[in-house]
Amino acid sequence: MTTGMGRTEAASVRNDRRSYEYALAGCGVLEVLAPFDPRVAGTPPLGLDLPGSDIDVLCFAPDARTFTDTLWHAFSDEPAFIAKQWVDPPRPVVASFEAAGWRIELYGEAIPVEQQRGWRHFAVERRLLALGGSGFRAAVLALRQRGMKTEPAFAAVLGLRGDPYVTLLDLGEQGDQPLISVLLAQGFANAATR
Repeated sequence: MTTGMGRTEAASVRNDRRSYEYALAGCGVLEVLAPFDPRVAGTPPLGLDLPGSDIDVLCFAPDARTFTDTLWHAFSDEPAFIAKQWVDPPRPVVASFEAAGWRIELYGEAIPVEQQRGWRHFAVERRLLALGGSGFRAAVLALRQRGMKTEPAFAAVLGLRGDPYVTLLDLGEQGDQPLISVLLAQGFANAATR
């Protein structure tokens, strides 16, 4: 099935809940978090989500207390709300709650979103999917459906060695041509990239 965003997804992925866009709009999370530059990341916008996937919203939160107060006042009455701050650096605030059949996870860190690891993973995965074509997307989704996490699935399909999280971050620092070369080496590339 093709969505309005122009991507193809497995028809069975979201048959029991509304779209992630509907969930976000319904709870108003992007509007509430607008002062924190919220960005939706993770598998739903990539079209790689599974029935148990959550929606990740990454935020720039230089003041953890202000971010936490905003989350608490806006979402503490939502089902399954929880908020915590990691003890180890970079000490992000992580909160989550349920809306429209989805678990929404909010992540606030004191560095701009574009520099956060989660966003950088999302950005390189989005580029790889655009360059790799439908066969590449299907291969990554097949590994996800067998229980593999997103970054390890990308690394496995691409034949990357080492820590998949670090390797993908390194790959994300490259221009499109090195990404196309990695895709071609595994037999994948969108017709426009050949």
